[in-house]
Amino acid sequence: MPYVLLACAIASEVAATSLLPRTNGFTVPVPTLVVLAGYALSFVLLAQVVETMPVGVAYAVWSGAGTAAVAAIGATFLGQSLSPWQFLGLVLVVAGVVLLNLGGSTH
Repeated sequence: MPYVLLACAIASEVAATSLLPRTNGFTVPVPTLVVLAGYALSFVLLAQVVETMPVGVAYAVWSGAGTAAVAAIGATFLGQSLSPWQFLGLVLVVAGVVLLNLGGSTH
């Protein structure tokens, strides 16, 4: 169950971050409210996840997967390009998250 909640937290954070350009610096009310609600939901879900999962692993998965997803959305739908170095950085982030998960529990 914690992985389902973590996936929902990631999806909420990615959706909110992807909508940030639409807020126009938090001057457009509806996208701004959606972004704030998305971040709030993401943190509430993440807080529930860390009750049963080590916070370091949960945060690494949340932030790493979120970063990779937002970069992919930016490159695919928002016309943002990724340099080879940026792409390599994302690969390293994902590899780090995988290694953290393979390391097992520390308690």
